[in-house]
Amino acid sequence: MTEQHDHAEHHGHGHGHAHGHGHTGRSGVLASVWRHVRHAVTPHSHDSADRLDTALETSKRGTRTLIWSFAALFVTAIAQLVIVVFTGSVALLGDTIHNFADALTAVPIGIAFVLGRRVATRRYTYGLGRAEDLAGVVVVLIIAGSAAFAGYESVLRLINPQPVSHLWVVAAAGVIGFAGNEIVARYRITVGREIGSAALVADGLHARTDGFTSLAVVLGAAGVALGFPLADPIIGLGITVAILFVLRDAAKEVFRRLMDAVDPATVDLVERTAGEVDGVLGAGQVRMRWIGHSLRAELAVTVDAALTVDRAHHLAHEVEHRLVHTVPRLTAAIVHTEPGDGAQEAHDTLARHQ
Repeated sequence: MTEQHDHAEHHGHGHGHAHGHGHTGRSGVLASVWRHVRHAVTPHSHDSADRLDTALETSKRGTRTLIWSFAALFVTAIAQLVIVVFTGSVALLGDTIHNFADALTAVPIGIAFVLGRRVATRRYTYGLGRAEDLAGVVVVLIIAGSAAFAGYESVLRLINPQPVSHLWVVAAAGVIGFAGNEIVARYRITVGREIGSAALVADGLHARTDGFTSLAVVLGAAGVALGFPLADPIIGLGITVAILFVLRDAAKEVFRRLMDAVDPATVDLVERTAGEVDGVLGAGQVRMRWIGHSLRAELAVTVDAALTVDRAHHLAHEVEHRLVHTVPRLTAAIVHTEPGDGAQEAHDTLARHQ
């Protein structure tokens, strides 16, 4: 028997966990009646409206964070660009390009947040939460483009060296770039962790990396001031390499999301939590995937073959209830109940079609 329970519909994972379902400790018809009555009269903070409000507020917070961080990075990049025009520093140019690119990564993520707030439809039955994965692909392409342009300009300047003027201004611009990126990084990482957005946290870490590349501009200016003019394009190449490392990590993360990768420790937690529910003899066949900011799971639990359909139903419900309160970011679970013995024939029948 298969029990499908979408927690997003039945128990929206919001605030307030004081209610219980009381699926253990009673038997027979009276127990079944009592469970239904208590479930009907107990106040539930985990209803669909609360879940929707929580999801909307989460997306709104993420969107506000992106808007303010975009503004901060854009102002920082504009200030650096003005200095590039007057000084001719290719290292600063590479850092400026990267800061513009980092600001622009907020655009696809913001669009994904807006799309993710739309409710599921008959065509998009899981909603549009996977738009965040597509936004991740765009972010990777933007980072790759910034690396290519910065590298091209650095090599060109190595072949045809150009003088760098106003070194102290270049150094000051590097400091400005570091400060702007660090402020944005702290903001994105903090909010991203609070709302459970891996994309926002990753983008914050990306901004922090950009801050350290801005400090490299200061080193380039110092090298030129000490009589080594090639220090500027060499530092520009160093920034390009740093961008490539960020690109590698970002591409790896996006690829894993596109391939439905999850942390194996989370799978272990699901199996362990389900197996600890009273009446569950075993748990396995766990499948998990990310849908936007939320996790969904499918699993099979082994139960006593003598259980009634009603009791197996409530036991599956209890497994789901325990999982969504234990596994971080899990909002829905499909629980398949199997009898402790006699299930192999059904499995063999299905196996012939696989």
